[in-house]
Amino acid sequence: MNNTITKKLKHVERQGIPLIRCLTQCEKNEVLLVDSVNSGGNAKNRLANLGIIPGSKIIKKKIAPLKGPLEIEIKGSKLIIGRGLASKILVKCPKKCQSEI
Repeated sequence: MNNTITKKLKHVERQGIPLIRCLTQCEKNEVLLVDSVNSGGNAKNRLANLGIIPGSKIIKKKIAPLKGPLEIEIKGSKLIIGRGLASKILVKCPKKCQSEI
């Protein structure tokens, strides 16, 4: 990570502002809050029918190796979603989320 991004990231963490990342970038077993879904109408409707809407809490449970699907838990139900679809879900990560930008 370059110096400018590191300084901005530390400033954001000091302010207590949650980091917004795509679901694939956060660690497993973290409680995440859905911020938005950046996809087309069909995918957005499918995710909304599964309960993945802005404001809902999800837990990233398992990550398949080699860019495979993710297992998430939402409202007590476990779902498997593909990594492509998961990358369109933006979540608010806790401060400890240390993935590369």
